[in-house]
Amino acid sequence: MASPVLPSFPEMESPASAPSETLVSHLVAAKRSLSSIDHVWRANEIVNSTRAYLESSVITSARTAFLRAGISAQVHTLEQVHHHSKAVEREGAEEYQEVVRTLGEADQRLKVTLGRLRTTMIEAGLRPEADQRKTLLDFVDESGVDELLISVQEAADAAQNAHAELVETNSGFWTDLNRIDTLLHIAPSLHHPSTMDKSSMDAVYDEPSISPIPEFLESMEARAKDMADNLESLVKHFDLCVTAIKHTEGGGEAAQRLTDDLPAGVDVGEELKGAPLGQISEQERREMLEVLAKDADQVDEVVMEIRDHIAEMEDQFRTVSAYLDTVAQEHSNINTAFKLLDNLGRRLHAFLGQSEVFVMRWDDEKIRINERMGELENLGNFYDGYVSAYDNLLVEIGRRQFMEQQMDNVLQDAMRKLEILYDEDNAKRETFKSNHGDFLPVDIWPGLTDPPLHFEAKPKNGTDKVPDISKSVIQRAIRRVEGKSVS
Repeated sequence: MASPVLPSFPEMESPASAPSETLVSHLVAAKRSLSSIDHVWRANEIVNSTRAYLESSVITSARTAFLRAGISAQVHTLEQVHHHSKAVEREGAEEYQEVVRTLGEADQRLKVTLGRLRTTMIEAGLRPEADQRKTLLDFVDESGVDELLISVQEAADAAQNAHAELVETNSGFWTDLNRIDTLLHIAPSLHHPSTMDKSSMDAVYDEPSISPIPEFLESMEARAKDMADNLESLVKHFDLCVTAIKHTEGGGEAAQRLTDDLPAGVDVGEELKGAPLGQISEQERREMLEVLAKDADQVDEVVMEIRDHIAEMEDQFRTVSAYLDTVAQEHSNINTAFKLLDNLGRRLHAFLGQSEVFVMRWDDEKIRINERMGELENLGNFYDGYVSAYDNLLVEIGRRQFMEQQMDNVLQDAMRKLEILYDEDNAKRETFKSNHGDFLPVDIWPGLTDPPLHFEAKPKNGTDKVPDISKSVIQRAIRRVEGKSVS
């Protein structure tokens, strides 16, 4: 506030008197210091607001703690439900991987077997001469194999899709649980003023539920009281300055002008605003001026102390406001978590049903897959038997070739002996005829002149010969058959 232009007053002749300019200067400084009342009003406002914030934060924190406890218990239960569903998912994945592995092995085995059928040529001796060379695979209907593999793959795909749906459901459920858990454990971010000692700050950071407001409120109330006391001392000093001016010759008018526009709320008493006061003794005046001079030296220090107090209170109030915002945000987070939990609860039945649906579908698909796998295994065994039977066919042909050769050898030996007997019989008949034929009548025995029996060897049934298969082919077949028998 700008100092008004004051008239000069004659100095008092008493040695203990003070120049009027000095008294006016003290009065102007005292009046300027009274503007500190705005800080006092602000301090009172801060204290009242902080007290209201304390009440609000206690209520909000209690509600938050109540909701947090209830939500935490529900989340724990839902986590157990999720773990169960996750176990179903994991078990299904393991079983599916085993099915895929088994299916892969069966498919690979079938491919190897079909490859052998494809590369095994039918011996030319087994087929008509005009027929094209064929393989064992030419006598197999591969469409049945393809249809069976497609059926198995469809069942596996259906199981995988059911598992993928369960994985997606579990993932969404777990994501929501994590969101709720994150909202429950978001730590408040508080920045405390440097006036708090380290142990107090650590306690608040480590224990977010401990409110710093009571400690701040206690400090604010103490500072507000100090500010009020300081303001009261400034008012008294101002009163003393006015009194001193009015006890100075010609100072009444100046005192009147300087007390007309005091800051709102400053009460200096009606008697100080009126006419000049009555005379006081020289001793009283001297004592008053001594006190005035001493107090005048402390005005700036008192004003600065009030400013320091209000500055510190503003810092504390900002921290309190930030803490209240944190409490409100934490309560908002808990409310959001509660809404998420409520939504999750509404989906819980469907979530549990998804696990049950997967188990039922997986059981059905496993039956279907196992049936097709059994058919696939039987088909593979049949084709393996087909390859093995062809080798045994070649061995059988070799055996028949050997038996036919043995029979032919026996037959040739018999025919040779029969021819010898025939020739011998024929010669002896001629000898008998030559010695006795002339003496015997012809009709004594109609068969007398018949030739001896002459045998002809020929198959009794069938005309097809055993196929002409080389011995090397038959020997390789024998080794393959014998190798399987050993293994």
